[in-house]
Amino acid sequence: MVLTADRSGERADAALARLAPDLTRSAAQRLLEEGRVLREGRPLRKNDKLQAGDVLALDLPEPQPVALEPEDIPLDIVYEDNDLLVINKPKGLVVHPAAGHWSGTLVNALLYHCRDSLSGINGELRPGIVHRIDKDTSGLLIVAKNDFAHQALAAQLQDHTLARTYVCLVVGGVREDSGVIDAPIGRHPTDRKKMAVTEKNSRHAVTHWRVLERFPGYTLLECRLETGRTHQIRVHMAYRNHPIVGDTVYGRPKPELGQDSQCLHARALTFRHPRTGETMTLTCPLPDYFTRLLEALRRRT
Repeated sequence: MVLTADRSGERADAALARLAPDLTRSAAQRLLEEGRVLREGRPLRKNDKLQAGDVLALDLPEPQPVALEPEDIPLDIVYEDNDLLVINKPKGLVVHPAAGHWSGTLVNALLYHCRDSLSGINGELRPGIVHRIDKDTSGLLIVAKNDFAHQALAAQLQDHTLARTYVCLVVGGVREDSGVIDAPIGRHPTDRKKMAVTEKNSRHAVTHWRVLERFPGYTLLECRLETGRTHQIRVHMAYRNHPIVGDTVYGRPKPELGQDSQCLHARALTFRHPRTGETMTLTCPLPDYFTRLLEALRRRT
């Protein structure tokens, strides 16, 4: 990995942690201590000061393999054939293993259901995972059973022909009937666990939205992703001062309307089947908790 310093006078460990989104400060310090970060061919120390424009070469160690176990976790399968399957993921289910979640994930369930029929493009920790949705977001997610399908679906994600449509309940009354949020998203400047609308170290992000229903103090929206950045809808809605109900990370710090996680559901997917070329549109209903909440809001009006 190669990074370019954009500030003068910043310590090397702090700069690495800021510029490389996947590195914590402690991980950056370990790389520096092991001599894995070079400036002009010479190892940097963690307290060395950088100059804007310094080019840093990082030698990242290979991740240690983790033995993942297949687990008999029920899956709500919306569609399946020899190339792919589409899952209706419940909220609360982590998609792929990571620190703190080495079991009980969607990948563990897929290893049990598919056995050896999963693409290996994303490595041992994310077999078959073409795209992901947050732990507390429910709805549709595509899984590739082989590398051919994975590459074709990933290409559709890249050229925006794989359409992902979400439904969310946001705080406040949205005045317009529809619109587009075109605002770049990158790592939050001070809280590395969050994303934010920012011009620094960010990526282009576009969300199309329209109003489905209005309630006193809340609005039900349909959102279509043109790009797929981490937490994109959650960040964009908060940026527009209409955070998603139950999103205590980007919205109100305390749960409201009895929701302890965001009211965000991936309702529809449209894509070309990687082998047949057929255009497929798959949908799934709102989960029960979401439906009950909307019914309660309707009774208030």
